[in-house]
Amino acid sequence: MAITKLFGRSPSGKNIEGFLDLARNRYSVQSFTKDPVEEEKLGAVLEAARLAPTAANQQPFRLVVIRTAGKENELRRIYDKGFFREAPILICACTVPAEAWTRSDGKNYSDVDVALAVDHLTLAAASLGLGTHWVAAFDIGAAREVLGIPEGVEPVAFIPLGYPADRPRTKRRKELSELVRYEHW
Repeated sequence: MAITKLFGRSPSGKNIEGFLDLARNRYSVQSFTKDPVEEEKLGAVLEAARLAPTAANQQPFRLVVIRTAGKENELRRIYDKGFFREAPILICACTVPAEAWTRSDGKNYSDVDVALAVDHLTLAAASLGLGTHWVAAFDIGAAREVLGIPEGVEPVAFIPLGYPADRPRTKRRKELSELVRYEHW
């Protein structure tokens, strides 16, 4: 049965299938065009990140927007892949753990909170025809130095942002039955 038949329309009047199509079609872009990202679109994806839910609404994340033109050599030190430098914009997603909600057992939710913000950002970008790629395997020391990231702030991911010059590869995802348990493990 189609999901829309099960759930119908969302409270906003949008069909849930539209969101699922967006989630299905978003992919990690491996090549970007040189076309600049319009300020309105950049503002929209940043706003989407701002609106993401965070534990106790603490919003313990910061986003550093970097325009890549002329900074290729510095950026190569952070992550030496071509798509990283060819995207017109990079967004460095950082956490501020001291600002995050911490569960009674000591679990700090700053990484979860920044992940939610980045997820909102990447889906908003896809909805606007922009591509992204979550980069976590970067040189943290170089990122701190190049971007002037202070102590107490942790860079978690870089998100290249721009117009895709490639096409998505086939995605492999586990079946829902492999990922979900009901009532008990």
